[in-house]
Amino acid sequence: MRVDILSLFPEMFPPVLGHSIVGRARKKGILQVCCHQLRDFSPDFRGRVDDTVFGGGKGMLLAAEPFARGIDEISAHLGWRPHILYMSPRGKVLSQQDAKRLAREPGLLILCGHYEGVDERLLEEYGVEEISVGDYVLTGGELPAMILTDAVSRMLPGVLSEEVCFTEESHYSGLLEYPQYTRPEVWRGRPVPEVLLSGHHENIRKWRRGQALAITRQNRPDLWERLELTKEDRKLLETLDETPEF
Repeated sequence: MRVDILSLFPEMFPPVLGHSIVGRARKKGILQVCCHQLRDFSPDFRGRVDDTVFGGGKGMLLAAEPFARGIDEISAHLGWRPHILYMSPRGKVLSQQDAKRLAREPGLLILCGHYEGVDERLLEEYGVEEISVGDYVLTGGELPAMILTDAVSRMLPGVLSEEVCFTEESHYSGLLEYPQYTRPEVWRGRPVPEVLLSGHHENIRKWRRGQALAITRQNRPDLWERLELTKEDRKLLETLDETPEF
């Protein structure tokens, strides 16, 4: 997959996207990330990309033309137009299902806003998908673009060593992840749950499923409402409610 990013601060990306799992994916050639300076596409010789807002109001607005020129030039270079995303607090909140969906795209082109955002006509002209990373406002779209790139890249075949590395994680199947433990078996008087030391794979599976259900019910009622519980799920919850240490 190729990810192109149009930003006023492209230098922010290499320190983050050049390391860890994403960095290794890039070295393997599974993921290509290309960051572009938005000012390079400005029609103004000074590289200006913003202007005042029609109708009044504080702050400046990013103009449509620099982004449009960037989109057109990148698309012409590729010979096809990537799926275009704009990181915006008014967009749909990014979910794991979105990450899985976007990972199936051959390429993404991420637009990073600043100031008061971007001229609405740009979004209309190119059918841009707006994505948010949460119900809060940041100073720009660079950090959200990094989050989106990270979330999507992990879903690409070959990035993680095994499929189970992400299929059992929080949100992949609509549940939050169960608790996990490592050595020592007792830390500051807190032991690892006995079932995890039993070697009984079926009991461990049931324990993990029950814990994931209980944690999701407690921490994310919005996710809980959308879950379709199986008969086994209901039995596990009944057991857990009767025996909390299960």
